[in-house]
Amino acid sequence: MDLDVAQLRAFVRAAEELHFGRAAAALSLSQQALSKRIARLESLLGTRLLRRGGGTVGLTEAGRRFLQPARQAVAAADAAVAAVTGTGRPLRVDVWGHLYAPMRTLAEVAHEAGELTLGHGRDLPSVTQALLRGDIDAAFGRVHPPLHPGLAHRLVRLEPVDAVLAAGHPLAARPALRPHELRGSVLWAPGALDRLDFLHEFAERFRIPDRAAGVNLGLSHFLREVADDPRRFTLLPADVPLPEIPGLRTVPLVEPTPLYAWSLLWRTGDRHPGLDRLTAACAARAGRSRWLEYTPTQDWLPERPAPTGPDGHRVAGAE
Repeated sequence: MDLDVAQLRAFVRAAEELHFGRAAAALSLSQQALSKRIARLESLLGTRLLRRGGGTVGLTEAGRRFLQPARQAVAAADAAVAAVTGTGRPLRVDVWGHLYAPMRTLAEVAHEAGELTLGHGRDLPSVTQALLRGDIDAAFGRVHPPLHPGLAHRLVRLEPVDAVLAAGHPLAARPALRPHELRGSVLWAPGALDRLDFLHEFAERFRIPDRAAGVNLGLSHFLREVADDPRRFTLLPADVPLPEIPGLRTVPLVEPTPLYAWSLLWRTGDRHPGLDRLTAACAARAGRSRWLEYTPTQDWLPERPAPTGPDGHRVAGAE
């Protein structure tokens, strides 16, 4: 049975959008042309792949089984064309965790990683869906369970985290703080804490009972809310460039030092060839800048790091 790639592409997009109008627009087709391609594919296979009716679209059981192999077939066809014509597209990379400035790390490896196009994902669930749909090739941010079984990831960087407090906070003048010393303060979060895995785990581990959340309107707005209340504190990676806000202080955390884990995430199976170059660039920079150092007696992570880094070498202290 010979399958038509255009028909496969039409089915994959319709299955991902679950809307014929959006799928047709994404492929620059009329809705009628999209429907005809899918109907011909279903006729060839002798089974329905999509349920239509009442203005809704859904996958049949056969469609669910067919979707992932169809995605792989489309990706393989695109790779074959690129290999012959030399028109390979750039690696599409998205990021999440914007208040913690993930672009800082990517900027440090971009010149070694080849041609990239960068997106601006909202959070891990939305980036996960973009990877599974094939809209992007890789993503960069903090990975935490549960992770979709169709994805893989590698640790890239472990970044020390500081406490950020108002200048009027009773602990603001200290040269360093132990995390448990913040128990009498209010942990301020840029959104619901149950959706902010790192802050939630920190509050639970160091028994910070007082927690509150604002609206995520960007780093400047968020930190002004911290500066305006001498009871509040928040956490930010030590290297994040802070806006100039009067009345704000950063204090290192020690014994233990919390570490924020940055990882690369990608879809298994149909890897873009540029992904190997990006992971190699991250590994090289991690070695030069000691990005993966971790000492269990001095540092804290919500979960233990994987025993190997992106280059296959052991993470320092991970035993």
